[in-house]
Amino acid sequence: MRKVKEFIIEKLIFLSGLASIFFVVLIFLFLMKEGLSVFKTISFPDFIGGNKWYPISEPAQLGIKPLILGSLLVTLGAAIISIPIGIGCAIYIAEVAPKKLKEFLKAGIELLAAIPSVVLGFVGMVTLVPFVKSIFHLPTGLTAISGSIMLAFMAMPTIVSIAEDALYSVPKIYKEGALALGATHWQTIYRVMLPASSSGILAAVMLGIGRVIGETMAVMMITGNAAVIPTSILQPVRTLTATIAAEMGEAVVGSEHYFALFAVGIVLFVISFAINVTADIFLHGERK
Repeated sequence: MRKVKEFIIEKLIFLSGLASIFFVVLIFLFLMKEGLSVFKTISFPDFIGGNKWYPISEPAQLGIKPLILGSLLVTLGAAIISIPIGIGCAIYIAEVAPKKLKEFLKAGIELLAAIPSVVLGFVGMVTLVPFVKSIFHLPTGLTAISGSIMLAFMAMPTIVSIAEDALYSVPKIYKEGALALGATHWQTIYRVMLPASSSGILAAVMLGIGRVIGETMAVMMITGNAAVIPTSILQPVRTLTATIAAEMGEAVVGSEHYFALFAVGIVLFVISFAINVTADIFLHGERK
């Protein structure tokens, strides 16, 4: 009887895994079916490299270069902020903090990850945007740097949680051996723990960046939504995700604008998929 239960559970888990892959493939095929139709009226290089996104003009100008650059600028800014702070927090929780404080901090990090993005976007509009406007003396605080700061805050729980797990999974014999050879605690962390957990930390960083790229509501609320090629992090930008969220409800079904938004979805899907596959490769390297 026990073997039968284990067999059923194993098959259910296997079927769940297959279902996940199946649904991802279906989503990609649906995006391809709708999105590729836009290339009947515009070439792929013009779509990717075009400098203007005016989908309702006559004729429509459907260049997503400003959207890609806006997404990359916000993502880069968020990565610069969140990676050092997130890894530092993970090191503190895993190796420095007392046991009681460690449990409290881990619970707090998990709670931060559970806050809805629309709530964070609203908080950013009320607090962060006016602060950025006043400190940099800008006409508006709805800028790329506002989005970067808020997205960094959203990415840190992912980075901290996974990086802390990677540090904790390093065999204790490594740490004990380093200390026995006369290394200080900080030398052990820097020269033994971090190199041994580097694959897991890199996976944490990649997954955190994946969370940033896929974020919609927060960036749509506080980045200004200006579809122009950014020249500074202190100016409004528009991201790929914000474009889809803002315009899909207004696009006429079957129109060129409608198909272009699905093509934007394909680009976003490919970027997110590449980041997650890279993170998974590094994560498997850490386990080995």
